[in-house]
Amino acid sequence: MHLNDLREKDIAELTTMAEELQIENPSNLKKHELIFAILKATAKDDKSIFGNGVLEILPDGFGFLRSPLYNYLPGADDIYVSPSQIRKFGLRKGDSVEGEIRPPKEGERYFALVKVNEINSQSPEKHKKTVLFDNLTPLYPEKKINLEYHPTNYSTRLIDLFVPQGFGQRCLIVAPPKAGKTVLLQDIANAITTNHPESVLIVLLIDERPEEVTDMRRNVNAEVVSSTFDEPATRHVQVAEMVIEKAKRLTEAGKDVIILLDSITRLARAYNTVVPPSGKILSGGVDSNALHKPKRFFGSARNIEGGGSLTIIATALIDTGSRMDEVIFEEFKGTGNSEIQLDRKLLEKRIFPALDINKSSTRKEDLLMAPSDLQRSYLLRKVLHAMAPIDAMEFILSRVTKTKTNTEFLDSMNS
Repeated sequence: MHLNDLREKDIAELTTMAEELQIENPSNLKKHELIFAILKATAKDDKSIFGNGVLEILPDGFGFLRSPLYNYLPGADDIYVSPSQIRKFGLRKGDSVEGEIRPPKEGERYFALVKVNEINSQSPEKHKKTVLFDNLTPLYPEKKINLEYHPTNYSTRLIDLFVPQGFGQRCLIVAPPKAGKTVLLQDIANAITTNHPESVLIVLLIDERPEEVTDMRRNVNAEVVSSTFDEPATRHVQVAEMVIEKAKRLTEAGKDVIILLDSITRLARAYNTVVPPSGKILSGGVDSNALHKPKRFFGSARNIEGGGSLTIIATALIDTGSRMDEVIFEEFKGTGNSEIQLDRKLLEKRIFPALDINKSSTRKEDLLMAPSDLQRSYLLRKVLHAMAPIDAMEFILSRVTKTKTNTEFLDSMNS
């Protein structure tokens, strides 16, 4: 039996299983407590039980495998990993571990890992040879992420045309409230899962509304990790650190990892609440030390020499009326190598995507686009530069909507 098979079942199915196993009062138990009780009852039949999770190492030296299905929250069905196993296999925070587990003995509270089968989808022997993330050589993005996936999804088509994204990109989506940034992130996520199913996509929602989390989970076929606005700042920080450590470990293993973060502003606010006061306060009430860790999070995005990459596409909030948000945005401005600017005026006229093409750009875009496509993109920018954002978007949409692909659109420019 595999622990994940139980985690993916709904409460009704688990309750039925518990009743068949004669577990007392299953309807009074929470989901992870129900799973724990079912596993404990199953273990009595001497069946092998397998489990997996992402390792969080506690200050005492031991660790637990947390589940992304519960947003890495501590739960009754977490798997205990002993300090000797952590040392033996060279495990670090964020490692995705799979193996055989045993039920808790008398006096124990958790299932324990007895045999490690896989670490970050590699054998334990291969894992020991991986190079530390900080020792890997960062490069400019060279391989393009193809975001064009549907003829009528003009948001991703226009980003692909004017603000190309590559594996290893560090992109900031600058957005005023209600500019459609969440829908844009959904479109980008669906484009990645359609065109690059081999890459690892994680959607990280910090300080979001619970209904938006549900909406993202239902519309995107990827790992969605969240910490909603009713949770404390320490929880926002813990979730973000688990996600970035997991992404780093997978990048070390040579995988292309993409994190879509909504939003870096709220993550910085959470760090500002959590960080010990330094006594130096910037305008807007931001502690001078508070932005160091969110910058390290965002700065982790890079293309790696010899294979693997970590891409971060994060939203930054502007025009919220908060001085703190303005200070956070100013600190992050220029740290990315790509910027997508959304415009409130386009939003007010209900023109979607609300993309300000003239203010959006990617550094070193010549590494990502074919020379002929790049020249045509430059020509379009020259035409659009003299126009206001609304006129520019209406002009480009009137032409893009007549074609099914960007290649067809660029070819039509010759005629």
